[in-house]
Amino acid sequence: MTAPAPSAADLQVVIITGVSGSGKSTALRSLEDAGFYCVDNLPIVLLEKLLQLSGHTAGEVSRIAAVVDARDVRFLPEAPRIIGELRERGVDLTVLFLDATDESLVRRYSETRRRHPLSGAAGTVQDGIAAERQALAGLRAVADEVVDTTSLNVHDLKRLVGRRFANGEGAKLGVTVISFGFRYGIPAHADLVLDVRFLPNPYFVPELRSRVGTDPEVRDFVLSQPDASAFLDRLYDFGGFLLPRYKAEGKSYLTIAIGCTGGKHRSVAIAGELARRLEAAGQAVRLWHRDIEKE
Repeated sequence: MTAPAPSAADLQVVIITGVSGSGKSTALRSLEDAGFYCVDNLPIVLLEKLLQLSGHTAGEVSRIAAVVDARDVRFLPEAPRIIGELRERGVDLTVLFLDATDESLVRRYSETRRRHPLSGAAGTVQDGIAAERQALAGLRAVADEVVDTTSLNVHDLKRLVGRRFANGEGAKLGVTVISFGFRYGIPAHADLVLDVRFLPNPYFVPELRSRVGTDPEVRDFVLSQPDASAFLDRLYDFGGFLLPRYKAEGKSYLTIAIGCTGGKHRSVAIAGELARRLEAAGQAVRLWHRDIEKE
């Protein structure tokens, strides 16, 4: 085998494997949310090449996660040898094997109405599970951890994987703050919708009517209102309570929509100030004024 890239010792590699229906896709998404470069259904013989290529990314790809499973049945017998040789060369490589009871797997396949990949043309799900366990025996033998997902839901599994491999890095909750106008409809993908139409409307101030909430004079008009300050203080405190709990539940993104009548003045100023406060506290925020340019 060709030696991996010189930076191989700095790589963190996680191989996710296990029986079909045990939650491998969920585990992979959890690592992707945590900042890993993820590959599904990677032939094990290409793993070393992937690690070599990562050495040409100037450190941008330093954590890699890949699903290797029975879809790679042709090359699976090579897996223990390849994994062993990479470990001997200093690669930080962890094999996570996900399993579940046959009864649980059969139920999951029944719920999704999918065929088992190894069941054959006339075989049953049980036949496929048995064949798969045999094909994966070598990988299970070299696994660092075997996790039984029988009693875990999607959120439980995401939390387990995130806590085990993310170490708090790259697993930050992504927050989007949107300003919008109720006359154009509520953003369909919003998690929280807040109405600031209780605030005085700059639209009725002649010198401010044609401007928008990003204009300093409009922003100052809105934010100088006592109710605006009180609202933002309470909303920021609420975010401090809510965001860690969303993250603990396995949620990767949170969208907060703040609306006024037309989406040009009050909602724009409040959304901008909320985003500023969150960013000052170290939270990554994307700010989008959806309706600011609409007539």
